[in-house]
Amino acid sequence: MSLPKTQRTIEAIWRIESPKLIAKLTGMVRDVGLAEDLAQDALVVALEKWPHAGIPDNPGAWLMTTAKRRAIDLLRRTKIRDQKYVEIAKNADLYTEEDIDHVLDGEIGDDLLRLIFMTCHPVLSQDARVALTLRLLCGLTTEEIARSFLVAESTIAQRIVRAKRTLKEKEIPFEVPLGEELHVRLSTVLEVIYLMFNEGYSATSGEHWIRPLLCQEALRLGRVLAEIAPNEPEVHGLVALMEIQFSRFKTRVNSKGEPILLMDQNRAQWDQLLIRRGLAALERSRKSGRSLGPYSLQAAISACHAQALTPEDTDWPRIAALYEALSIVMPSPIVELNRAVAISMAFGPDIGIQIVDVLNADPSLKKYHLLPSVRGDLLVKLGRYDEARAEFERAASLTQNERERSLLLNRAMECEKGKST
Repeated sequence: MSLPKTQRTIEAIWRIESPKLIAKLTGMVRDVGLAEDLAQDALVVALEKWPHAGIPDNPGAWLMTTAKRRAIDLLRRTKIRDQKYVEIAKNADLYTEEDIDHVLDGEIGDDLLRLIFMTCHPVLSQDARVALTLRLLCGLTTEEIARSFLVAESTIAQRIVRAKRTLKEKEIPFEVPLGEELHVRLSTVLEVIYLMFNEGYSATSGEHWIRPLLCQEALRLGRVLAEIAPNEPEVHGLVALMEIQFSRFKTRVNSKGEPILLMDQNRAQWDQLLIRRGLAALERSRKSGRSLGPYSLQAAISACHAQALTPEDTDWPRIAALYEALSIVMPSPIVELNRAVAISMAFGPDIGIQIVDVLNADPSLKKYHLLPSVRGDLLVKLGRYDEARAEFERAASLTQNERERSLLLNRAMECEKGKST
């Protein structure tokens, strides 16, 4: 195995395993910043050893063992909380290669949920909570998070540093809260879990468009949360949204890993079990008697797609109406962009592009690659191929995902064919 290929493999393993490492280490040292440092130490050891010794059969267990040994060594060396160290050393056996099933079981998952609630504590600002959790649970870089927030990278970096310092200074507990405190933190936790799911569903950067394990973990955490907070309609709304979205997962890429757009997917291969589960969760949300929140509304939009046997059967007027409702409860330029797409599908591209042209002047969308991508698609439908090609090329220059860039460049080249026909 060549060194560059080994390094790429290690990076992929790290993206998958780092949230579990950080969650488990936070439970041990009760300091999320220190836990991240210890996890990074384990990565450094892997980068030193694996290119020469080979990648272990169970790399997650290897990383966990290395990180836990370093954590226990640190606790012993600095004599921090001697009683806690004795308890940890007595009760927490080190993981071995044979213990991989235990490393990946629900215990780790519970730690992940506790980590989410810890980093979503109200002592932090809303933006800081989301940024920190995306950094720790999704393994996103500050640049990737900044693109998601549509703000400067330095702003995100400062938020993350301050957030970790605040959690340490305030000694925020590593636990899932109960009662009213759980309710207070719930909206941010839901936001973080969905952002985690979205990063798996459409990766911000890298060689792959999708990250299945990240989606699966977000969905699992959502289901656990639905058990903890069964009377919260938006919890069921989020679960419904993720279930239905994930039902399309296998059809989102072809055998080469290239993206397949929604309207081109083979609907016969959509997972009907996940769709049924999603529709049932949406119904539980509706039965609360409250107005639909943002996740339930998005789930209702996804349900429209899931229930259409063919792209032509899609109820676009209803989707446009749902986006209108969503823009009221969760106003944002990205929601407005999606509403423009729905309106164009329901009533024609000439109407949709009027909305998009207004959004073109929004400074927060200046580096958002989907804006020129949507505009390019509408221009193709209007027969304005030269303009469309320029928009697709601009979108390709803005995305950090290699698969998506190739897709957009291919669409730009297709504009030449369209112009000649």
